[in-house]
Amino acid sequence: MEGLEISKSLVERAYEVILDALCDGTFKPGERLTQEDIAARLKVSRQPVTHALVLLKSQGFLEPVGRRGLTVTAIEPEFIEALFQLRAAIEPLAVTLATSRLTKASIARGRALIKHGRRVVRDGDSKAILQADMDFHSFIYELSGNPLIADTMRLHWHHLRRAMSQVLRSPAMQMAVWTEHANILENMIAGHADKAAEAMRRHLVDASERTRKSGLSAF
Repeated sequence: MEGLEISKSLVERAYEVILDALCDGTFKPGERLTQEDIAARLKVSRQPVTHALVLLKSQGFLEPVGRRGLTVTAIEPEFIEALFQLRAAIEPLAVTLATSRLTKASIARGRALIKHGRRVVRDGDSKAILQADMDFHSFIYELSGNPLIADTMRLHWHHLRRAMSQVLRSPAMQMAVWTEHANILENMIAGHADKAAEAMRRHLVDASERTRKSGLSAF
């Protein structure tokens, strides 16, 4: 049993390392990879890489090419747009539900997330910027009290990370995102659930437009 647990831990670690490399652009769309190449470049052992790749292929991040190789899947604009459409429907609901569940502790946490997001933008840490954005939206999913919202969005966030890494390059654009986040949160705190939900919907529509204008179709 212990050996199985260790093996599972190694596979999970390999999966996370490879997924991060796919999402942060270390492995580019259309790039051909092999198991040996991945293991060497990411400094992970080959056996757990094999199992991790099976999962990543099933999730649409990789596709087979030739006998032993894999290709990083393209970031399809239509798929990303569909994800933003889904978010624009689900996340305003999450905001509405979350507004009535705010406490002093959750308000403090939300404001801390805003402060942290602005700080990492000023620091220029691209990986931390993406994580901070995910953390803010996940905060609202969790606060909504509806576990299906968090579960549904968790399935798709890593695909969004790939697109967002191309969009969130301009410091001005990054800071604008956090101004929008702050507006959503402050409307929630004021008890204006409808305004907060509309601000979230507008935020996601604008995010979709920014993604489209980023030249995503070239990837």
